[in-house]
Amino acid sequence: MNEAVLAWLRLDLRRRWRSLLVLALLIALALGTVLTAVTGARRGASAVDRLLEQTLPTTAVVLPNQPGFDWDAVRALPEVEALSTFVVGGFDVAEVPPEYRDEAAAFPPGDDEVMRTIERPVILEGRLFDPARADELVTSARFEESFGLGVGDTVTLRLPTPEQVDAIYRDNVEPDAFEGPVIEATIVGVVRSGWFSEETVEDPGGLVASPGLFAAYAPNFLGTELDSGYLNALVRLDGGEAAIPAFKEKLAEVTGNPGIDVWNWADKARHYDDVAEFEASSLLAFGAAAGIAAVFLVGQAISRHAAASVADLQVLRAVGMAPRQTRWAAAAGPVTAAACGAVLGAVGAVVASRWFPTGHAALVEPAPGIDVDGVVIAAGVIATPLLVAGGALAAAWLAVRATLRISTPHTSGLAAVAARIGLPVPAVIGARFALETGRGRNAVPVRPALLGAVTGVLGVLAAMTFSSGINDAGSNLERFGQTYQLQAFLGYNSTDHGPADELLAAIAGDPGVAAVNDARQDIGQIAEVAVAATTYDPVVAGERVDVVLTAGRMPENDAEIALGPRTAAAIDADVGDTITMTGTHGEQELAVTGIAFVPAAPHNDYATGAWVTPAGYDALFRGFKFHLGLVALHPGADQDAVAGRIAETTGAFLEPPWPPVEITELRQVRQLPTLLAGFLAVLALGAVGHALATAVRRRRHDLAVLRATGMTRWQTRGVVVTQATVLALAGVAIGVPLGVALGRTLWRYVADSTPVLYVPPVAVLALLLVAPVALIAANLLAAWPSQRAAGMRVGHVLRAE
Repeated sequence: MNEAVLAWLRLDLRRRWRSLLVLALLIALALGTVLTAVTGARRGASAVDRLLEQTLPTTAVVLPNQPGFDWDAVRALPEVEALSTFVVGGFDVAEVPPEYRDEAAAFPPGDDEVMRTIERPVILEGRLFDPARADELVTSARFEESFGLGVGDTVTLRLPTPEQVDAIYRDNVEPDAFEGPVIEATIVGVVRSGWFSEETVEDPGGLVASPGLFAAYAPNFLGTELDSGYLNALVRLDGGEAAIPAFKEKLAEVTGNPGIDVWNWADKARHYDDVAEFEASSLLAFGAAAGIAAVFLVGQAISRHAAASVADLQVLRAVGMAPRQTRWAAAAGPVTAAACGAVLGAVGAVVASRWFPTGHAALVEPAPGIDVDGVVIAAGVIATPLLVAGGALAAAWLAVRATLRISTPHTSGLAAVAARIGLPVPAVIGARFALETGRGRNAVPVRPALLGAVTGVLGVLAAMTFSSGINDAGSNLERFGQTYQLQAFLGYNSTDHGPADELLAAIAGDPGVAAVNDARQDIGQIAEVAVAATTYDPVVAGERVDVVLTAGRMPENDAEIALGPRTAAAIDADVGDTITMTGTHGEQELAVTGIAFVPAAPHNDYATGAWVTPAGYDALFRGFKFHLGLVALHPGADQDAVAGRIAETTGAFLEPPWPPVEITELRQVRQLPTLLAGFLAVLALGAVGHALATAVRRRRHDLAVLRATGMTRWQTRGVVVTQATVLALAGVAIGVPLGVALGRTLWRYVADSTPVLYVPPVAVLALLLVAPVALIAANLLAAWPSQRAAGMRVGHVLRAE
């Protein structure tokens, strides 16, 4: 048997090498795409965990925001394994544009524990700085890409004077330029850890100064008496995240302040991991779509090749070739092409790995560059020839049976109705070609064509509907609760920078301002969760800044509270529950009246925190951590013009609120739905195109008989056009409602988990175009098969049959 199969394979390779080469390249492309997606998804999903395993990550960030804070007392706590302080401030870098100063040169280390006992980074290039030198820096990975400065380059640092630091913290006066010492510093390395990495793909990256800079120039960061600026700290706890509650209790004991904000950085890392998992799931969905397309498109090519080989091998069966030998001989060519294509696809996937993972996972990948995922690559290389062999053998077996089988063909009720109501013959015949499989050698793969058409339309609508949800959220800050367009920073640590009431009243009087909220904020505790409580206090009665609620209502008295979605989830609370919050005045029982987005501030994001009434706030806290003015504008008001007028009349500096990082996280995956739509459109086109070509080839005898009995060339074309139209209409009729429903379901899941306000997305353009595009595409696919059908030589076909 082996000799006969090998002999046929040699003959097949000589006769059909072009088609086998094309088949090998198709398999390589399909497998390479699937392997790249799967290995990229696996790499991205594990990136956060792999980085944390290597970098002694921070457990909590402690933010007292208090000059002269005693960090030695915190270091001495038994739960503290390592602690490193950082300056809440920065410096100018002459080579970096001023608008990027805060991102590029913030939070210089305050001691030499950093990158040694805590947040010990992976070194992507160069080396770590010398902690004793003031003139060495390292950067995060995107810094060179953003500013063209890398290892070995020199940058010019300009520090503020001590007097400027005093003015910044005591008078809220931001200088136009720092006027302190100038240091020529050298970039010596590129590093990455959980803390020292970009938060989103739109971050430009930053510089990290050596601890020697602060040691040499402390007054230029803390002020003339070292009591204006302040240090916060990264803390690594011996018991990990589980030790945070006990640490917070001890912190309150040694400082006498239960209101110190402690960020659970392990929870932040978990959020990054969730984002990476979402990106990985999206990439896997892309790979699954590519795999489905490969099964339909490449599988049909394999089936056609095997079936054609069986027809040729019938002659050899007459001289003794066994049925089993026939099947193996028919499969030998596709299997050989599959083996070559699998190797080529695997090589392509390995080369492509240098561009993966993508999105947020790329920002935390500890080992960027080419990566070989041996398990997935080996599985793909081994499984592909086996799957092709199975498919080719099955196709050969069916082809052999088709020459012998006599069966009753499936009939279509729709086609029968078309015949009864008197539609033209080409329309009836075309409907039968689209919906009836036929029998024997005339059988046509109707179900794959219908499934492909439906799946293509469904997938395109689902992907575009989902993409519409992302685009809507990415361009509308109100979906994240930002219903105000400007904010004023009025004070911190219970001290206003000026007469806040007068300033807020003046802002509310501007003709472009619709409403102003007087937002005092401090940190309370609900169970083991720190909660930034903010006052909802309209400056002018009746002029209220809108609040986006996902459930319930806003609080109306001092015994009520509305929680941010993440805070509600963290404490397992819902509307109607009663919670106990602890503030500087002690404990208060509060009824949860709503779940609402909250103002983002230095210590909380838009989904973390709570709203309370002014009376409820005063019952909980003395003073405030931050004091903000939230300014909503009239529709059409010029944001810059309003801010300019207020600055001119009051001296107050207003700025837009900080956009949530979740916007960027969503934007990172918005291309994948479009790519998925493209792949699924290819799937639909391939399935329909194959069905049309196969129908003309396998039913040429039926068409020849109709031609012989009077059907014209144009009527013959009409048969194929009708078949294409029926397939397209079936795809639209079934695929559109299912696609919209699936897209909205997926977007609701993402919106709830982000979180973002869910608004049912409508892909208007896709809905308007899907039917005409599907019909046009199907009829374009019908052009070549219909030409073949109209141009067939009737006598030749009838004699051959």
